[in-house]
Amino acid sequence: MSGEQERPAAVRTLLDEIEGHLLVAAARAEGRSAARRFTAPFDWLTEWQRKEIEDRFEAGYLALSRTSWQRTAERAGQLRAEYEERYRTLRRRLLAGFLLTCATAVAVLALLPEY
Repeated sequence: MSGEQERPAAVRTLLDEIEGHLLVAAARAEGRSAARRFTAPFDWLTEWQRKEIEDRFEAGYLALSRTSWQRTAERAGQLRAEYEERYRTLRRRLLAGFLLTCATAVAVLALLPEY
């Protein structure tokens, strides 16, 4: 078993929450940085105007990030379901092939004359 599967559910949940908070903090920092780069050429803005634009830019950046994360999570769920179905199908085919091979071997051995 991998370390991920051995962890209790409460620890996994806590780690997932921490990771989520870290992702949001990183996205906010990226958004603030992008907002500063965006407003830098506008030297005619007052400090209040610059702050207002940067705050809105950061909020929009964070909203886009969340949307992207949600879409990624949804797609990951879809892919997981598809791969699980393919795995089950492959497992059924392999079992059927194995059973057919065994039945054929038994039938051939039953038809062979005894010496």
